Amino acid sequence: MSSIIERFDKINSNIKKIKSERSVNIVAVSKTFSFEHIKPLIDHGHTHFGENKVQEALAKWSNYKRENQHLKLHMVGKLQSNKAKDAYKLFDYIHSLDSKKLADIFSKCEKDNKKKIKYFIQVNIGNELQKSGLPIDEVETFYNYCIKEKNLNILGLMAIPPNDENTLQYFKHLNNLNASLGLKELSMGMSSDYLDAIKFNATFVRIGSSIFGPRS
Repeated sequence: MSSIIERFDKINSNIKKIKSERSVNIVAVSKTFSFEHIKPLIDHGHTHFGENKVQEALAKWSNYKRENQHLKLHMVGKLQSNKAKDAYKLFDYIHSLDSKKLADIFSKCEKDNKKKIKYFIQVNIGNELQKSGLPIDEVETFYNYCIKEKNLNILGLMAIPPNDENTLQYFKHLNNLNASLGLKELSMGMSSDYLDAIKFNATFVRIGSSIFGPRS
């Protein structure tokens, strides 16, 4: 398991070499990995972890997180509305907010439970049919709905760019869109492109296989 720590420390070192104006949070994406596989990184002092399926996350994290409130869980996958209430109970950050229906559910959860969590609005930055997220021209209206009508704590935008040669252009576009809304946090960049994302002001990078190894 020491290789997990070595890989994590190397990524941390790579990030620190980039002169970013903002601090960068590594979300260690632990989906599909057992808790025993993840635990060495918790023991190493890391606190931000990402999952993409609500049921898997509930089974894996519920008991341990109850006793370790300092851990921060990030929902980084597509979120079905029928799983939103369960996600609200467990997660501290939602990276995939992309519909009024979800915003309405989370707003009601927060009112009923007096607990606020943090959100990123997912943008379909490459206008891909197979991907979730809002079209670019709907982002501002949805952002205003979330903060003015639903009182949600929107930290910033999130996107998964298309897998093509234009990654830097997508990062630049999302960064500009984020700045135009006056948002300070930005969730973009994964194992293959996190260093490029940070150059365009990413503050949360979602890294899985480069830390935990290949998924079976």
